[in-house]
Amino acid sequence: MARSACSCFALRPDVCSRFSRVSGSEVIQDAVVAGAVASVLSGVPSTLHALLHAINPLEASLAAGTLLLPHEERASRLLPAAMVAHGALSIGWALALAAGVPRGREVPGSVTGGLAIAALDLGVVGRRFPRIRELAIVPQVLDHVAYGATVGWVLSRRRARRAAPQS
Repeated sequence: MARSACSCFALRPDVCSRFSRVSGSEVIQDAVVAGAVASVLSGVPSTLHALLHAINPLEASLAAGTLLLPHEERASRLLPAAMVAHGALSIGWALALAAGVPRGREVPGSVTGGLAIAALDLGVVGRRFPRIRELAIVPQVLDHVAYGATVGWVLSRRRARRAAPQS
């Protein structure tokens, strides 16, 4: 039996067809809205952790700025870079979640996705950036869980609204 190009995705047999729907305007609109909302709310856990432990609450943002400016130290340059990097990643990952998470499973599916994103962001990519590597891991993982939960919640609300009978 021939294997499909997407056989590496063992999550669901129809995951490849889900990703082919990315070009649909509803999926893109849902992802942009969900990603934008989640990009704002997902930093709450690490910000609270920083405030409770007398750490600069902008440290995670400054670290994110090093994704685009790895040798930069000035906050005046790192913060705008962080906004660009975080915004692009938030919407990009939301697009993957919006395309891949099945209807009716948006929150648990997106939280699981958020944990997988944390493993990639923090365990693989982030290890190559000293400022990211120095961040406390638990608050960063909780940020990713908050991101997934927020994306899932927004997706579920938007999908439910479209599915509701029009009066």
